[in-house]
Amino acid sequence: MEKDAVRELLEKVREGRCSVEEAMLQMKRKPFEDLGYAKVDHHRGVRQGACEVIFGQNKTPEEVEGIVKNMMENGASNILVTRFSKEGAEYLRGRIPFDYYERPRLAIANPAERQKVGSIVVASGGTSDMPVCEEAALTAEAMGNRVTRVYDVGVAGLHRLLSNLEPFLSARAVVVAAGMEGALASVVGGLVDCPVIAVPTSVGYGASFGGLSALLSMLNSCASGVSVVNIDNGFGAGYLASMINKMGENGR
Repeated sequence: MEKDAVRELLEKVREGRCSVEEAMLQMKRKPFEDLGYAKVDHHRGVRQGACEVIFGQNKTPEEVEGIVKNMMENGASNILVTRFSKEGAEYLRGRIPFDYYERPRLAIANPAERQKVGSIVVASGGTSDMPVCEEAALTAEAMGNRVTRVYDVGVAGLHRLLSNLEPFLSARAVVVAAGMEGALASVVGGLVDCPVIAVPTSVGYGASFGGLSALLSMLNSCASGVSVVNIDNGFGAGYLASMINKMGENGR
């Protein structure tokens, strides 16, 4: 049960549209379910505002299917399955409802429309960073955020960023994914008045050390308000941006 669902249930009790007993019955669901190979956390949404996310890497398609079905039985929608292979998605086709995005290797199971709030910008240094950017953007959208994508605006052609500044200036949070030397996060951090979440990517030649060079550059950013997640962790950036974006929404 997600936080919005709990709030709606409590509103029904207050307005007399649902009895206390009925509400207690709905909230008596197990806090987690032990499937043997996974302990599915059904109260994650109550605690954190979003249902549990499934890390698909190294899980069999059958295990992912079992977890997703169990979550759906407990009312979960827009269930994120990150780092999920195309072969796994093909196995699930027709077994459960889901949308699959091949480039970021991300599935959204039991997709449902939800109101989008606030403003998050996801920016990339180059086109090669787009898989990580899309993981961040799709994560934020699935969690109910309005997302603007601004791709291929790296420091090698700074005029591209400066001619696309408008969405940055009204954003509540900005995700910046960049490889090579990772300088874009510092540049953006010096232009906006909201938190910047920097994502170093593993894009670059040998001396970039699989994203370590960008990671160190971002950690040493001279711009204030820049935080850094792990290499290629678009999901973590999108999730954090969602939490920041929703801090000012009613009901917090």
